[in-house]
Amino acid sequence: MATDIKTNRATKKWTASEQVGRVLWACVTPLFRFSPRILWGWRRMLLRAFGATIGANVHVYPTVRISIPWNLQIGKDAAIGDHAILYALGPIRIGARATVSQYAHLCAGTHDWRDPAMPLVKSSLVIGEDAWVCADAFVGPGVTIGEGAILGARGVTMKDIEPRAIYSGNPARPIKNTVTDKIT
Repeated sequence: MATDIKTNRATKKWTASEQVGRVLWACVTPLFRFSPRILWGWRRMLLRAFGATIGANVHVYPTVRISIPWNLQIGKDAAIGDHAILYALGPIRIGARATVSQYAHLCAGTHDWRDPAMPLVKSSLVIGEDAWVCADAFVGPGVTIGEGAILGARGVTMKDIEPRAIYSGNPARPIKNTVTDKIT
């Protein structure tokens, strides 16, 4: 079965208003990226202006790359570290007090490889309250990271991570439960 590139490229993936929003966001992005690090409120305001739901005292660093801000919801006191990628083709929800560390990649989009036209799939992604996605980790489409869970540095998960568990590796595997402190 050959990939049908012509059909894929001809398929309309975005509404007209989404396309306009994406162009406007691209024009405003330099105001986000080149803002001084301490201007947390400025970046929260820009994200809210583009439809993101952003809680109080959220810290989003200026080097964070956000594809579609209106698909983004970040709970209060959460932090998104330097150079993180929030590929929000579908909804991304980050819970209160959660941390997404530097260079982490949250990917809320993929393609249906079973269809020769490889249509775009806009999946949701959830990072629970008090969860931590460590440096350079990758969280795939449709994944939920449970409340208080940790995905270790450079970990890769394409499956849900249960609450209060610590996962590590590629593919990520459970290594400890933070409640029982039991190593698995």
